[in-house]
Amino acid sequence: MINSEKLVKRLRGRNYNQSFLRKMKKEGKVTKELENLIDVLPLEDLIALKLEIASKKLNGKFFGFPLLQISKQLVKEALIKFALSATSSHKSAAFVLGISLSELKRYIRKYEINKSMDS
Repeated sequence: MINSEKLVKRLRGRNYNQSFLRKMKKEGKVTKELENLIDVLPLEDLIALKLEIASKKLNGKFFGFPLLQISKQLVKEALIKFALSATSSHKSAAFVLGISLSELKRYIRKYEINKSMDS
């Protein structure tokens, strides 16, 4: 018979410790208050706000920075991180994203998701 600790770990799935929110809270980058503020913002407003804040650091200049060209990669990486955080297995994450398991694993390697998600 499997001991209860091993059973619980097995039932949690491969992605259990890959919560991006938990990682950010642990690093002190996200508080409950910030989480509540972010919750009410539409995604496109949150992205625009982040870009505006980043732009201020560059004196309002993003010249020569290919925002539209890299946006596809940024969105893919964000969606993969979400799917891994929200599901208990890679198979479930692939299903949520509407891609094959092998394609998900290819993206995880390509964008080095495990390095950024490990707590």
